[in-house]
Amino acid sequence: MVTATRSPAPETAAADAAEPTARQAAVLDAVLALMQEKGGQLTMTAVARRASCSKETLYKWFGDRDGLLTATVQWQASRVRAGRYDRQMLDASSLRDSLTDFAATWLSVISSPTSIALNRVAITDAASKEGNLGQIVLENGRFAIGARLKPVLEEGRAAGLLAFDDTEAAFRTFFGLVGRDVQIRLLLGDALRLGKAEIARDAAIATDQFLALYGRTDQKPAAA
Repeated sequence: MVTATRSPAPETAAADAAEPTARQAAVLDAVLALMQEKGGQLTMTAVARRASCSKETLYKWFGDRDGLLTATVQWQASRVRAGRYDRQMLDASSLRDSLTDFAATWLSVISSPTSIALNRVAITDAASKEGNLGQIVLENGRFAIGARLKPVLEEGRAAGLLAFDDTEAAFRTFFGLVGRDVQIRLLLGDALRLGKAEIARDAAIATDQFLALYGRTDQKPAAA
């Protein structure tokens, strides 16, 4: 079941939210669709009507409007994954694959109409200081995604594949190489289109650039 509690401070927001049920996921998708259509004019009544459920069910599952918004942001951010690898057998190839997978999924998410709509509403909300969506997106989007990828970077360092002193700085560098100006252009209405081929290409380029900066150059080739 989706938890409706507020997220911890960014420094401790390492745990992902529980996986929603199929019915709860349909509700969260309804929230994202409404944001695309109506911007910040989002009410529990409108969500219940769109998702064909009662407001009582929404309150039971998510607690309140902030809880529903938190779960929605967590649901959207859960699409960004850092890849799967065996910690005991992490090598340069599997590390690169994991980073490239993260980059591709993150680019896919931020370039989607639902994420563009969500972030526009969050920016407006943060500017007005009348709601909590801006902070919810920050804590459960950027900071949660960072908490998901940083262990991969640290595993790479422990395996002698990466060299850096500050994990946060390394993550921010990678984040910047992947995102470049894509998100700001989309938020400002640029008709930028990223298909699967373009996303795969850009993800690979960003990963190679990151590895050029932080990859260990004294690695010996694996024995045949």
